[in-house]
Amino acid sequence: MNQENQLQNRITVIDKEVTWDKTQVIMSKTNAFGIIEYANEVFVDVSGYEDYELMGQPHNIIRHPEMPKVIFKVLWENLKQGKNFHAIVKNLAKSGRYYWVITDFEIAKDENGVIVNYFGRRQAVPHEVISLHIEPLYKKLLQIEAASGVEFSEKYLIGFLEEKKRSYVEYIKELIFDHEKAQSKFANYEPEEEEEEIGFFRRLFNR
Repeated sequence: MNQENQLQNRITVIDKEVTWDKTQVIMSKTNAFGIIEYANEVFVDVSGYEDYELMGQPHNIIRHPEMPKVIFKVLWENLKQGKNFHAIVKNLAKSGRYYWVITDFEIAKDENGVIVNYFGRRQAVPHEVISLHIEPLYKKLLQIEAASGVEFSEKYLIGFLEEKKRSYVEYIKELIFDHEKAQSKFANYEPEEEEEEIGFFRRLFNR
């Protein structure tokens, strides 16, 4: 059994959210294989791990058992191709509590174009987006994975998104954008159509 699974198996999952400052950005740096090389103070505070416990560990040390495997499959397929990917993820703190985030990545390559590092930023996701849309979808994906495996979980996700006529990233962007606009955060923000997705996430992550 590998080390991160041993650590996770010692954690009792608690159905309570971590209390944290959701205006803050969780940041980390990993190598090309997802091994943690840096975690900012927000990451340390929210996850409950000390710096020395995180360094050299696979980033999936914080993977929550209620996360569908297919989401990470799609995320890593994009990252390995050098493409940023925005995913909504439920993470597991050392305490057993959870915290939801949306991801944003910068991908560093060497002079030969080989990926050497991923710089990850993560921010909080509105509760209503999670409870009304993401949790029901992820619960369905988990049920399919348990019954039929990741292959059919992915087929269901593809069909779900085809029905919405959206990619995964377009779908979650629309969910968050609609919520924030309703809250007047972006009431006066109407991006150009071709810049909508990139502009929205740059604004969201203050990039």
